[in-house]
Amino acid sequence: MINMEKEELVEWTHSAVRSLVDAKSFDILCHKHRTGESMPSTEKLRVTVEKIRQIVFPGYFGEINLKSETLPYYMGVLVDEVYEQITEQIFSGLCFICDKEDDARDLPGKRAQAEKIAFEFVNGLAELRRILITDVNAAYLGDPAANSVGEVIFCYPAIRAISSYRIAHCLFALGVPLIPRIITEMAHSETGIDINPEASIGEYFTIDHGTGVVIGSTSIIGNNVKLFQGVTLGAKSFPLDENGNPVKGIPRHPIVEDNVIIYSNATILGRITIGHDSVIGGNIWVTSDLAPNSRVVQNKNRNADFFNGGGI
Repeated sequence: MINMEKEELVEWTHSAVRSLVDAKSFDILCHKHRTGESMPSTEKLRVTVEKIRQIVFPGYFGEINLKSETLPYYMGVLVDEVYEQITEQIFSGLCFICDKEDDARDLPGKRAQAEKIAFEFVNGLAELRRILITDVNAAYLGDPAANSVGEVIFCYPAIRAISSYRIAHCLFALGVPLIPRIITEMAHSETGIDINPEASIGEYFTIDHGTGVVIGSTSIIGNNVKLFQGVTLGAKSFPLDENGNPVKGIPRHPIVEDNVIIYSNATILGRITIGHDSVIGGNIWVTSDLAPNSRVVQNKNRNADFFNGGGI
């Protein structure tokens, strides 16, 4: 601390506080709490997501040595904990988006809604596991370097990112605000893989290596699709409203049909369709539709050659 007299230090502190509580200094950056309202917690969500992973992949995560005779008890405890914890976070998400005073006062109604959503979410965990099994199998069978399914589950960042996405997408589909995005952004920070929870992704999905992959919110991906590192499924442009702000909620990301492979650092932009059974080579930009069975590769001059409906 710099050398100040006591009176100077008090005035300096008061001056700093006055500048920080000036409404003009924070504007939209301040969230005012309401009585009885809880805030979403990334740390609590991190714990809850890990518990969901323990349920989906029993025996792989957590500190319990799982045995068949203790499995029902183990699952019962975990399910109960996840239900309580996810209810609280869903409630926080529902409260966070309240923008009308009457809506904000209905905290009991919000709590009941959160409990109902949490119940539906927990009941869907078996289906979530079934889909994640397809993703794990796609990663294992599609990578010669994978020595076992266990290695894929433990080590592959893609499975971590995809499992977080699957959890978040389930919550999004149930109408939960904010919380799904927090979950996928936590996975983004951990893995470098950015999957928006609103994207629709089919079964047997895999990402090889994974770092730098971006999948936008209105992307639609079919079954048995494989991406490599650095692939972007993004938007080509953003239509603006009368005030010059981007129009939200419109389809602006690619549709990738079944059995497509997209190699590293390819960039697919706009609401275009990549036909089924197509292959897109690395370091290529695609901004128009591709027919089924297309092949797109770079020629020697680093330009893209398109082979619609045929082989390379």
